[in-house]
Amino acid sequence: MRPIRDLFIPSLLIVLAGAGMVPQAIGADVTYRNDVRPLLKNLCGECHGDTSPTLAEFNLNNEYYKKEKLGPRLVSYEELLQFVVYPETGALMRRLDDGTNRADRAPGNMHKHLGETDAERASNFRMLKSWIGEDGWNLNRWKAADNLPAVTKEQMNKLQLKY
Repeated sequence: MRPIRDLFIPSLLIVLAGAGMVPQAIGADVTYRNDVRPLLKNLCGECHGDTSPTLAEFNLNNEYYKKEKLGPRLVSYEELLQFVVYPETGALMRRLDDGTNRADRAPGNMHKHLGETDAERASNFRMLKSWIGEDGWNLNRWKAADNLPAVTKEQMNKLQLKY
């Protein structure tokens, strides 16, 4: 039997396609396969790797996983899309933002993990922003919450996310 996540993401993409919300083709050369996956494995794999819980598992007992210094698993394209598209819309951007897109100008709580130096963090941030789409990078959630508006169809259409 296939895990629910293997059924959920393709179904979600079909729904988004029907609503006219499929991400546009990317013009840049940044891809998940060649750029994003290696970055996540190298910089985020300790807490978000193969032994980390799925998003559903994490949400059932997040206090325990936080104490264990484990975040939700981010080892596949589909798992990563959960934090860009749905259900945790914009979470990747909120957590990795350098502060230039936030009202308080503070970087996201995971920005510091994008590299050992300011230059490395800036370079990795630019690469991720290019993958998502310069105009697709926004901090909004699926539904309005925490002083952030809901993501719009127009914002979703700007996502690039090339595999």
